[in-house]
Amino acid sequence: MKIIINIERLALDGLALDARERAALQAALEAELGRMVAERGISPALLAGGALPSLSGAAIEHSPDTGPAALGARIARSVYGSIGAPEPSTPSHPGD
Repeated sequence: MKIIINIERLALDGLALDARERAALQAALEAELGRMVAERGISPALLAGGALPSLSGAAIEHSPDTGPAALGARIARSVYGSIGAPEPSTPSHPGD
């Protein structure tokens, strides 16, 4: 199965990155999101295809010493939280 994810615009309010940092962030985001989709899949609701006009991910902790690659991986995990396959449920009691 081929899955194509196109992020047309990524808004990072209050974060100034130069071209090299943007490239590192993008590469890390693509790599981590690709890995997660390959390993865990995507939401069954998205398997039929289609487009989402927008997507809000979970808040991301960022500090000045966080490099662009680490930030890209964090963003990928946030995006995956909105499009990824649900975690398998585990029984709350043994034997359930």
